[in-house]
Amino acid sequence: MEMMPYHPGLGDTFAPRGDGALAVASLPDFGLRAGDWTSGLPALAGGTFTLRELTLEDAPSLFAHLTTEEVARFISPPPTSVEGFEDFIRWTHLRRSQGRYACFGIVPAGETRAVGMFQVKVVDAAQGVADWGFVLGRAYWGTGLFLAGARRIVNYAFAHMGIRRLDARSVLQNGRGNGALRKVGAVRVAVLPQSFEKDGLQLDQALWIIHRDIWWAALADWGGTIH
Repeated sequence: MEMMPYHPGLGDTFAPRGDGALAVASLPDFGLRAGDWTSGLPALAGGTFTLRELTLEDAPSLFAHLTTEEVARFISPPPTSVEGFEDFIRWTHLRRSQGRYACFGIVPAGETRAVGMFQVKVVDAAQGVADWGFVLGRAYWGTGLFLAGARRIVNYAFAHMGIRRLDARSVLQNGRGNGALRKVGAVRVAVLPQSFEKDGLQLDQALWIIHRDIWWAALADWGGTIH
């Protein structure tokens, strides 16, 4: 994930080109329950984690895990306090209710608080285009949480949010992030020169895309089951 779309004091940092909430397409469910996501996000369970909507009680954990130098290296500055994360969480609920944004906290098995998150930001509701991203505490890198969680988020976006194409951007120097996107099935389609600013530097980003039809075909090869 390169950008957190909320910054205290700046208001909205994105303006979706579509109007209103997304219509939920009639698509294969693959084990996920259908529903109006704008009224609340479901819990998506994996063998070693649960993805669920953030709550205010997650703020201290997110602050501890996502503000370290190693984690924040390739993302825009996260909130700088627990209170800042609380404001961010309230903002995610508001934008979800407007059909513009879905944010799932990553809760490892045996824990109760989120240690990272997946985000889906609606860019063009009419065309079904969204940006997505992720961030995870350093202690959970290499545990398989990303790949298993990302597959559930991608499937949820396509099955229940009316999304047809998911875009992601990753700084070229972010080898771990680019590798993770490739593993989940994203295809690198372009390099965006000097498209991300960090600590006064203009960095190039790779643009990665997942198309819904290609995703469905991959799921069919897996027997319709997300692992």
